Amino acid sequence: MKIVNLLVVIITGMVLAYGTMDMPDWGDPNSPASRHVSPGYISDAVEKTATPNIVTAVLADYRSYDTLGETAVIFSAGMACILLLRRKRKK
Repeated sequence: MKIVNLLVVIITGMVLAYGTMDMPDWGDPNSPASRHVSPGYISDAVEKTATPNIVTAVLADYRSYDTLGETAVIFSAGMACILLLRRKRKK
C-alpha cells in the first residue's frame, strides 16, 4: 500500500511539473495577465472605486467576494480541525 501511495505522489508531482512548463516566465510583460487584466485595473481603479491606492482597490473592491470566500474556507477548516482533534473529558 505504501508503494502505491508513493507512486501516486510521484506521478502527481510529475504531472504538476509538466503543467508548469507552459506557464509564462515570472514578470513577463507579454503574459496574458499583464496584457489584458492589469491595464484595466491600473487605468480604471481610481474612477470606478474612488480609492487612490490601486492595491486597496483591487483587494477591497474587485476581489472582495474572493477574499470573503477564502476567509470562510480557512475558518471552516479551522473549525473542522478543532472539532476533529478535541478531547472529550471523562466524568
